Amino acid sequence: MTDLPATLYDRVHAAAQLVRERSDFVPQVGLILGSGLGAFADSLENQVAIEYGDIPGFPRSHVQGHKGRLVLGQKQGACCVAMQGRVHMYEGHTAATVAFPARVLVALGVKVLIITNAAGGLNPTWAPGTLMLIRDHLDLLRDHALRGPNDDRLGPRFPDMTTAYAPELRTLVKGVAAERGIALQEGVYVAMPGPCYETPAEVKMLQGLGADATGMSTVPEVCVARHMGARVIGISCITNQAAGITGNALSHDEVTETATRVRATFEGLLDGILGALVAKGELR
Repeated sequence: MTDLPATLYDRVHAAAQLVRERSDFVPQVGLILGSGLGAFADSLENQVAIEYGDIPGFPRSHVQGHKGRLVLGQKQGACCVAMQGRVHMYEGHTAATVAFPARVLVALGVKVLIITNAAGGLNPTWAPGTLMLIRDHLDLLRDHALRGPNDDRLGPRFPDMTTAYAPELRTLVKGVAAERGIALQEGVYVAMPGPCYETPAEVKMLQGLGADATGMSTVPEVCVARHMGARVIGISCITNQAAGITGNALSHDEVTETATRVRATFEGLLDGILGALVAKGELR
């Protein structure tokens, strides 16, 4: 797209306007679906799908397992907008560009943003396929989605991150997991720039910093969602144990294979979360 508006605020709202022209849905919940997890969007009812390339300013994903579509529809009584895939900083994007789609979701009306990812496990007791509710994060990306001039129409210059992952929503998610018999860990996610997987020495460092899972996404989206006032739920699928824990080489194929293997469980958890958000009045 060319001739984009000059300010970030106007670019966000131009993108949101295009989506509104394609769909009458006013989404309450946003879902950012990571590697191997995008199929959940296909289950939305009365759905409307929009290619990222059709939305002005929207970056396109070129990573295996990231379809590159925005899907609007209904699920468990919630009006949803789901991202099938995301872009990453290692593709050459700034943190602000990576986070731009999350801003658009909030501009569309999203009150709760559910962010998922595939992550490497730093906790040696967690087997691949473990689901981890993100309690907090460490940002080691070397760029920040809020870097540069602040537009007060989007949010404050210095947003508070004390409760970046809403405690009351974490309680809700843990309750859903318990009701459905889904094993769910809770821990700290660390964002690394990639695209190389971490070295064994880096893994030891991250473990020493208190991280339980490592990945190359999520944090920029969390930061802009909080900047704009949306509440966040973060869930990682531990797709492999990080370098040096098992001695095995790492590959993206392993990431997508594990995410696919646990997809039904993950989707069951998302279904339950959406239903609970509606039932408990969290989307009003």
